[in-house]
Amino acid sequence: MELLQTFSRKIVGHSLFQPIVIGIILLNAIFVGVETYGSLYEKYRELFLTFDIIVLVLFTIEIILKMIAEEKTLNFFKDNWNVFDFLIVAASYIFIGSPFITVLRVLRVLRVFRTISVIPSLRKLVNALLMTLPSLGTIMLLLFIVFYIFSVIGTMLFQDVSAEYFGNLQLTALTLFQMITLESWASGVMRPVMEITPWAWIYFVVFILVGAFVVLNLFVGVIVNNFEKIDAWEKEEEDEADQEHVRNEIAELKQEIRELKELIKEKN
Repeated sequence: MELLQTFSRKIVGHSLFQPIVIGIILLNAIFVGVETYGSLYEKYRELFLTFDIIVLVLFTIEIILKMIAEEKTLNFFKDNWNVFDFLIVAASYIFIGSPFITVLRVLRVLRVFRTISVIPSLRKLVNALLMTLPSLGTIMLLLFIVFYIFSVIGTMLFQDVSAEYFGNLQLTALTLFQMITLESWASGVMRPVMEITPWAWIYFVVFILVGAFVVLNLFVGVIVNNFEKIDAWEKEEEDEADQEHVRNEIAELKQEIRELKELIKEKN
């Protein structure tokens, strides 16, 4: 078992291991994209199915090697990304022989998400986004309040001017959603209203400043802040690992010194 564990660690720790896994994932993504062309898929159906089985087997081997390489098998499941990879591969086996072809195809697409789990920079980005979720609730509440206030004001001011965009509360809210994406908000919404109500630009400019530039930038600021936290945590973990390595080396040196002293005493 120790020999197998050592062998697995050498493979998993090899510099080519991660690039090969990423290459397989990207190749799988290309094949999944080509499958959407019905004529090509029907013509080379057997080739696509064979390739899918090969990819599934390779992913299975990868997960097994990672599990064996751990000190304890359960340690593999302490990493959420490992659990994610395991669930995708397990689900593929469950549906591989089922009549739910659409589900199986969706699972093939989901395997592309494995790119996130094997590229550290992408993992860091997703972790930062996940850390943002608690703060996102407060930001969304603030955005809802801003939307509601401006929706009510916009409906009251421009209901008779542009019923298509400001006819009622929900239409106004939808118009504001289009505006906050900065999609044709000036030429498509503001200028037609200004032809009838010249001072309408005040309403639109204030909403863009508050909604698009303040609230959305607040969301970006929270993500950037979480990035800094993750970098700090990773640095602390690296420092702890270095300190642990130094402590182990010191302990080994002390042990060697004790052994040398014992040898010298025996000779004397």
